[in-house]
Amino acid sequence: MTNVFDDPRITAVGLLYEVHAGLSARFAAQLDEQGLSVVEFEVLTRLARSPGNQLRMTDLAAQTSLSTSGVTRVVDRMERDGLLTRRACPSDRRSSFAVVTAAGMQRLDETLPGHLRIIEQWFTGQLDPEALAALLDGLRRVRDAVHPCATAGSTDDPEEVAADGAARP
Repeated sequence: MTNVFDDPRITAVGLLYEVHAGLSARFAAQLDEQGLSVVEFEVLTRLARSPGNQLRMTDLAAQTSLSTSGVTRVVDRMERDGLLTRRACPSDRRSSFAVVTAAGMQRLDETLPGHLRIIEQWFTGQLDPEALAALLDGLRRVRDAVHPCATAGSTDDPEEVAADGAARP
């Protein structure tokens, strides 16, 4: 008789939880040394990797683990700290963008080297290039299935890009 707990589906999810917990603990300790919370780092990174270093607040919520009200609170705090600013959306008065400031980019520049060392040591460095490519492909497929809004606003929106290709303020 087969033991249901030996099911590879349970093993896969269990391993995912264990990896996430282990990496999260290492990231949190390193980010704390830099004076950032995990959520603040995630917000800065998402914005810095987006066109014009900005996202609509609703898109930022969709890409993070935060609700729209949670994003508002985090952005308020980060704006007070000078890491972000808000910019009105020219095509929708009800919407606004969160934008990384020069101080926010500097904080990322100071934080990223240590963060990348942890990623290399404990995650990507554990995999050969083929295994990493397969993992990234699989994670993207799963992410797109379970969280299809996770890439919202991450590509240039023709409505928001000026003729010269620069994101509009």
